[in-house]
Amino acid sequence: MSSPPPSMAQRLSVLYSDHHGWLFAWLCKKLGCQHIAADLTQDTFVRLMVAGKTPLPDQSRAYLTQIAKGLVVDLYRRRRLELAYHEWLLQLPQADAPSPEDQAIVLQSLIHLDQVLDQLPSKVRQAFLLSRFDGLTYSEIAVQLGISVAAVRKYMLKAAQACMGL
Repeated sequence: MSSPPPSMAQRLSVLYSDHHGWLFAWLCKKLGCQHIAADLTQDTFVRLMVAGKTPLPDQSRAYLTQIAKGLVVDLYRRRRLELAYHEWLLQLPQADAPSPEDQAIVLQSLIHLDQVLDQLPSKVRQAFLLSRFDGLTYSEIAVQLGISVAAVRKYMLKAAQACMGL
């Protein structure tokens, strides 16, 4: 009589005990900060828990590394966005500066918008950014991207629909 397969919790426990140490060390080396490495190590395992699946034993390191790399990319993107926002705030007259609460809300909204735009196809994202941030007309966008004005309209609709979910 064979024993039942291990539960998700058991598989995660084994995966955590077998791979936490090297993943933490790898992230420490990559990031140069134990605190951030510890956070991202935990976030990697949380992602596994939320996904509800674990990799095959011989694919564990590659799978965990892939998740961790994505989290590192997200961290750096968020930092660049925060820096750009704070630089913009420094240019405002003190009287026009938003409250700390409003700053936090705007920053969270910008981070969420960045995540939404990142999920769009490249040309859709480019068309949206050229329109909204560079102020180009649809005709100018079409020329710059080498597409038709009708395609620009289609891309802008797709981007707008994605942003409506914010």
